[in-house]
Amino acid sequence: MLHVDIPSREEYSYLADVRSDACVSIYLQTSPLHQQLAASKIQFGNFIKEALQQVTDRGLDKRRIVLLEEELYSVLEDESFWDLHAHSLAVLVTPDSIRTYRLANQLPNRLDVGDRFYLKPLLRALTFPHSAYILALSENQTRLIEFFADAPAEEVTVPDMPARMRDAMGDAALNDHHHGAVHHKVRLAQYTRKIDQALRPVFARHDYPLILVSTEPLASIYRSTNSLSNLTEETLFSNAEHLGASELVTLVRPLMDNYYQAQLKALKSRFETRAGERRVTQDFSDAARAATFGAIDLLLINLDSTLNGTIDENGSITFSGNEDEAQYGLIDEIAKRAIATGARVLAVRSEDLPSGADLNAILRYPL
Repeated sequence: MLHVDIPSREEYSYLADVRSDACVSIYLQTSPLHQQLAASKIQFGNFIKEALQQVTDRGLDKRRIVLLEEELYSVLEDESFWDLHAHSLAVLVTPDSIRTYRLANQLPNRLDVGDRFYLKPLLRALTFPHSAYILALSENQTRLIEFFADAPAEEVTVPDMPARMRDAMGDAALNDHHHGAVHHKVRLAQYTRKIDQALRPVFARHDYPLILVSTEPLASIYRSTNSLSNLTEETLFSNAEHLGASELVTLVRPLMDNYYQAQLKALKSRFETRAGERRVTQDFSDAARAATFGAIDLLLINLDSTLNGTIDENGSITFSGNEDEAQYGLIDEIAKRAIATGARVLAVRSEDLPSGADLNAILRYPL
């Protein structure tokens, strides 16, 4: 199993507000295979030495440096911590606190030291968590399977979910052949409705996509009784009864890619529509003011943007040069302010942006 602990939106907002005399952000390539983590630990140790040297060069108080060193080495030297990992590790530390997140996304190694955390990679994890569920459905078998990225899948035990139609209908299901095809479809609808009811508490906790694997007419009947917004539009039409969890993941992975691409395509179309209503901006200054005053509904940002500067309490931008130590990532700050006012923020690659701009914002009202 891939061990992932992605921060919530609320947690991200908290981290974005942290200010300290030393905020160290470390992103590390890891592996779900324990035997492949040795290189990650070596790199982490190198990042610790580099971070401590940077804060020393900046004149950080020696007592604060000792506290920072203790926090960092508490992770490096914790053998049990290195037992379970995913594809990336985020370590965010100040002299007073430390937080770690295991991520399904494959992120490059990076160290950042400043007065705030570097959080854009976490935004990517929140945008596309690479986690999904498969509902493998037939009259004789119902399974919910969870998977992350390329890690082994696991079957999930769902309270009150019928394991097959007979369990849902009891003895009545045995007599369907006496009532014809129409009555049998009624029974199937009753069966799928009970499955939907059982799944609601599972998906109330998150918005991971749900991919249906089934055959007709059961697939269409399930969709007609489904109440979950998580259900993807595509169905994998296959009899899942004789397919293991790993085989199902292999078969549905192209559907996951299609799902994410469909989301991005829909966003591009939405941007085009809102542009005609004067509710779109790609201008950093306009977006900074809009984010500050809660005017952004949806923000699409370039994960690789490196434009730096500062934004004051009124949303006014000052673009900084590399020599300015007070500078920070402008997109990161705009995203933080947008999230704090309820906007949906997605971090994507430049090729997935509507027109190649580093920032695209849909506003709640016209400019």
